[in-house]
Amino acid sequence: MEYGGRDRKRALDGIELRVPEGTVLGLLGPNGAGKTTTVRIITTLLRPTAGRVRVAGVDVCADPMGARRRLGLSGQYAAVDEQLTGFENLRMVARLYGMPRRRAAERADELLAAFGLEAARNARAGTYSGGMRRRLDLAGALVSRPRVVVLDEPTTGLDPRARAEMWQVITDLVADGSSVLLTTQYLEEADRLADSIAVIDHGTVIANGTPAELKSTIGGERLTVTLTDLADVPAAMAVLARTGVDSPRWEGDDTLDVTVAVADGSKTLVAVLHRLDQEHIGVADACVHRPSLDEVFFTLTEKSTTEITLPAADRLCDRPEAVRSPRRQIEVLTS
Repeated sequence: MEYGGRDRKRALDGIELRVPEGTVLGLLGPNGAGKTTTVRIITTLLRPTAGRVRVAGVDVCADPMGARRRLGLSGQYAAVDEQLTGFENLRMVARLYGMPRRRAAERADELLAAFGLEAARNARAGTYSGGMRRRLDLAGALVSRPRVVVLDEPTTGLDPRARAEMWQVITDLVADGSSVLLTTQYLEEADRLADSIAVIDHGTVIANGTPAELKSTIGGERLTVTLTDLADVPAAMAVLARTGVDSPRWEGDDTLDVTVAVADGSKTLVAVLHRLDQEHIGVADACVHRPSLDEVFFTLTEKSTTEITLPAADRLCDRPEAVRSPRRQIEVLTS
């Protein structure tokens, strides 16, 4: 995907994404990586300069209206008419899809019930909370019972309770067989909801796989020691350097945490605590943990000049049969 005049630039460069039926693909990347461009192409809002995009088997360039009939889109901001009631918003969307008046009203009430908005049926959307508006927006995206749902940062700006409610809605969508493309700025959200994750940077997929597979690309367990005295940081780092498989990391400033990658977390933890005690270094806490998706994201985007992927046999783009599968709901190939 290119844009610009004489000095054309590539917004997307050879990405391949496929979302099987009844699964969630999380699309992650830093600002400017190409996430929004990808969403706009999939949802027919932007025509690619090259490549192929299919939604539920329909080419979005050759038949954009056919693709739209199979798509539901919920963007970063709730696209609801605040002067209309929740019921009126959904009935209007249903009518725009060509539903008869009675069926449109029935569908609106079905969705209000499904999204827990029955009590606010006749209240203006402008009086809804942020979480209620987002649920109403997503309900509008599902009026036509789309096979594919694109959620572009659906929980941005929501409080923890509203986010948890939206997570349950997404889980229910997938349980009903929908395919979901999810972009999010909350990595724990992708970790919890996504069956697979694609990380893009500078318009290119730099890593893909399940959350567990991506975490395994940056090594095994991490040992974090929380000290009681900032003055002990140098000595503690020296101890961890002798027991870890990598250089220990300290974030600096007033941080009391020192972290190191280890090969055998439980055994190393015992050895490190014993050594720190011998050195008279005070420890407030110590734990062994797997790398978080946050650590994966920062590591991968720092190394984005080198693509980090799963073994070739496990990559969908290396399996010809994946292209032909009738259960493949979203397929994006750009050049």
